[in-house]
Amino acid sequence: MPNTKFFRFGYTIIILLLIILLSSKVSFIFHPIEIIFNTLFFPLLIGGVIFYLLRPIVYYLHNKKVPKVLSILLIYLLFIGLGTLLVFLIGPKLQDQFEGLIRNIPGIVDSLNQKINTLRENKWFDRFQHNDFLSLDSIMTKASEYAKEFANDIGSKITDIIGILTSIATIIVTVPFIVFYLLKDSQGLGTRAVRFLPYLQATEAKKIIKDMDEAVSSYIQGQALAAFIVGVMMYIGYSIIGLPYGLILAVIAMITNIIPFLGAFIAFVPAIIIGLITSPVMAIKVAFVVIVVQQIDGNVTSPLIMGRKLDIHPLTVILILLVAGNLGGLLGMILAVPTYALLKVIVSHTYRLYRLSKDKEKDGIQIIE
Repeated sequence: MPNTKFFRFGYTIIILLLIILLSSKVSFIFHPIEIIFNTLFFPLLIGGVIFYLLRPIVYYLHNKKVPKVLSILLIYLLFIGLGTLLVFLIGPKLQDQFEGLIRNIPGIVDSLNQKINTLRENKWFDRFQHNDFLSLDSIMTKASEYAKEFANDIGSKITDIIGILTSIATIIVTVPFIVFYLLKDSQGLGTRAVRFLPYLQATEAKKIIKDMDEAVSSYIQGQALAAFIVGVMMYIGYSIIGLPYGLILAVIAMITNIIPFLGAFIAFVPAIIIGLITSPVMAIKVAFVVIVVQQIDGNVTSPLIMGRKLDIHPLTVILILLVAGNLGGLLGMILAVPTYALLKVIVSHTYRLYRLSKDKEKDGIQIIE
């Protein structure tokens, strides 16, 4: 049997495919693991994000000789106070705008239909009506079909909605405890994770864990701060031009901005719809505000905050987001870039160790296992 590098690689692929095939035949064995994963994924994800946001403050207070547990409790009290203050300051306005938006949805839909009918009568746009895919009739028909399907399935979705609300309540209760213990024991997690490895492997594993931690930390903290600044700038811009529901649209822009590049376009859609319904001039003003804010964010804010710590080319990010969006939807797009950054760290370290072992073999040096 051939024993060349090419054939060994082929044998490895065949064995992996056989493992996958056999695993699919006994999938019931992995069902408990799937349940555990689905139960713990979102609490750990949200807890991890909050952990990385609060950890710098805890370390700062701890370096000032404040006990770590007391530092965490002080931060909790501080954020509870800030949250209460925000609820009293912007809560009523946000609630009024949200209730007004809900009440005016029928009118917004009617106005949008009128705009579409006016656009349909335009001779320049009429040329697209010969294309079945681009015609407004086909688009409206598909939208109507989706709306009917949603209305027919609303009864079956009630159970799903109740399940989602239960999950949200569980997350609200459990996440503070998860964050507390992560902040309390974070410095010893890496040491405990590699303590059973031999010395050389443990040293390299600590380097990998450290680089992964820095990559995720810089990304989460940078994206959160950049998203907050974008939300504030959007609200200021919308307030200046007098756009209705400016606070809600700014919050949407802040949330979607955590998706690199594509988040700005997602937030632009509801804003431009409200602008078009108000007036064509308002739509132009909305486009101007969005372009100015995104230029400031892309050329000033994000480079200053994020720097080039992840060192990922923008084209690579766009391709990753497109693939992740098809595979995992919105959640996949949010997790795509940090996951790629982690995989990049692991692969780079693995390749470095591989090259190091090859160099030692060439030099006749015995590798310590």
